[in-house]
Amino acid sequence: MSMEEFYHLIRNRRAVRRYEDRAVPEDLLERLLETAVWAPSAHNRQPWRFAVLRSFESKDKLARAMGAKLRQDRLSDGDKLSLIERDVSRSYARITGAPVVILFFLSMSDMDHYPDRAPTGDRNEAERLMAVQSVAMAVQNLWLLASAEGLGACWLCAPLFVPELVQQTLDLPPDWEAQGLLTIGWPAEERQKDRRPRQESVLFL
Repeated sequence: MSMEEFYHLIRNRRAVRRYEDRAVPEDLLERLLETAVWAPSAHNRQPWRFAVLRSFESKDKLARAMGAKLRQDRLSDGDKLSLIERDVSRSYARITGAPVVILFFLSMSDMDHYPDRAPTGDRNEAERLMAVQSVAMAVQNLWLLASAEGLGACWLCAPLFVPELVQQTLDLPPDWEAQGLLTIGWPAEERQKDRRPRQESVLFL
């Protein structure tokens, strides 16, 4: 891949929410995951963890559990029932309609732990943020390769709101803290989006 092609890949990656009804080859999934774990990470501790859902049963189980919690929370918020059911149905369809769902987690098991608070802030919180950043870089690796291979993907943040429910529903190790999920498949739609001018977000000092 030339530098121009790489630049084009980054500029044209988009969140895709609708997929064709065909499988993603296992060797391609393995390549995506291998690319993910070569991301940089804080202290090189590699705090990322991944759970890959391919069967309808596993996706259905997770989507139903998350949907029930979403419904409960939204009812407590006093939201209109018709709007709640629309969002629950949309979330269920996005998860179960994707050929593959890759959930990503962080584990603090290998990160540094501090006995006290530093004068300028909580060092343990900084350590957690470094782990979060490391996981995000791994997912970006995976997503870019998926795009290069012609796959579509969409990042859903919903698991971040219910990490214990995700861990218990999928019977995962207790130190796996859900950060989000990617739905992945062969795209059945094209999407376009713009970006604000970079000058609004950049300072040269």
